Amino acid sequence: MSTVLDQFESWKDFLKDRVAQGKTLGLSEETISNLAYEIGSFLDERVDPKNNEQAVLKQLWDVGDDSDRHAIAKLMVKLAEKS
Repeated sequence: MSTVLDQFESWKDFLKDRVAQGKTLGLSEETISNLAYEIGSFLDERVDPKNNEQAVLKQLWDVGDDSDRHAIAKLMVKLAEKS
């Protein structure tokens, strides 16, 4: 069964759609970034990387502290918005 996590481009598209949805609902950039952080934490704890990009993100997440992880989440939101 294929999921949105199988391909990195699919993940970015999914995230882009969720960010746009959040903005439509009036969520602030900070709230969206915090939600991305929560999603990142969930994925780190419960989902094995499905591709090379996810493996690199997991390695960065694992070596980073809380501040670094918030920065990664914020950058993922920006990356999705630019896609």
